[in-house]
Amino acid sequence: MNNSAVLVIDMQRGLFDVTPSPYNTDKVIQVINNVTKKARKSKVPVLFIHHERKEGVLEYKSEGWNLLPELYVVNGDYKVQKTTSDSFLNTKLESILKALNINNLIVCGYASEFCVDTTVRSAAALGYDVQLVGDAHTTCEKEHLSAKDIITHHNSTLSNMTSFEALIKAVSSEDIIFNDKL
Repeated sequence: MNNSAVLVIDMQRGLFDVTPSPYNTDKVIQVINNVTKKARKSKVPVLFIHHERKEGVLEYKSEGWNLLPELYVVNGDYKVQKTTSDSFLNTKLESILKALNINNLIVCGYASEFCVDTTVRSAAALGYDVQLVGDAHTTCEKEHLSAKDIITHHNSTLSNMTSFEALIKAVSSEDIIFNDKL
């Protein structure tokens, strides 16, 4: 049996207080809230990952470092601070997951091509199966590629990686499997 946890990556005020805002922000927040609500109902732990810097908009405990106020966060949810795109590198994430006997991660958040991508790959390298919530990660528009295309590219690319023993699969939020076989 797979024991799942939901990782919500970098959904912080300072990263979303930009113009234009990240692609489909309101819908992504709504989907993340639906996923975390279903997770909690299924007794699946929810972990919020915060990116932080020594100064600036993501300075620890600053207004920009805080999670978006529209996110539904409850007592009992875990918080993990990170300083790189990799939510595992020099953080307490893996020790929390091991203590909870987790082997399947349900990943959503910001930014598709940076922290989401890096965390998914790192998780698979560490042996975690990953369900990337394809309709619950986002990024900003880029000069070279639209945000929608970046999201589509990462859903496809990550789902087609076969170099890890772990399985990575982009799924719709409607198709998430909690604590079951993938």
